[in-house]
Amino acid sequence: MVQTIRIEAAARERAGKGAARATRRGGSVPAVIYGAKQEATLLSLDPRDVMKELHKGGWQSHLYEVAVAGGATERCLMRDVQFHPVSDQPIHVDFQRLAAGQKIRVRVPVVLLGEDVSPGIKAGGVPNLVRRDLEVLSDPDNVPERFELDVSAAEIGDTLRWSNVRDHGGTSPTIARDFVVLTIAPPVVVEEVVIQAPAATPADAKGKGGKGAAPAKKK
Repeated sequence: MVQTIRIEAAARERAGKGAARATRRGGSVPAVIYGAKQEATLLSLDPRDVMKELHKGGWQSHLYEVAVAGGATERCLMRDVQFHPVSDQPIHVDFQRLAAGQKIRVRVPVVLLGEDVSPGIKAGGVPNLVRRDLEVLSDPDNVPERFELDVSAAEIGDTLRWSNVRDHGGTSPTIARDFVVLTIAPPVVVEEVVIQAPAATPADAKGKGGKGAAPAKKK
């Protein structure tokens, strides 16, 4: 089941670039919660809380309970984070509010099983993970933490698709076909190139004291 994480936030009264800059000057990260046919909620976040979530990885698949000081707690997905072009610090966060019964679009990471016994990998094949995470529609309360793909029987040249994923967890893919997730590519052969020295020519022989070479000076 998907992880639910609580984040403390403060309310912001004003929208606009000037207000956002003022929030950042005060040491906070401006944020907004939108969606579910409600008015947007303006927030400010502690940058340490934002960085903590970003460092975890998989933040786009986590559910967040954003607790606004003096207000309600909103159930959201973190949809987008904007970064400063120089410092690479977060400068704005977008949350999507969840409505009751609404399916959500999330990305779930793929984990490989059986790499140590795969005959294709043992023979030198290279697992090429075409999609490291899969975008699916899911019930908010049942988002899988990961999708497992078993490669224990995979040979060189095999292709594994969405239908090969062990358990879809009640999700449905956003791509309407049995798309490729992984291939076992043949090993890369590196040819050794041997550079041979060119054969000596008559001109080379003359230059080395052969016929036609200049006579040695008498002492």
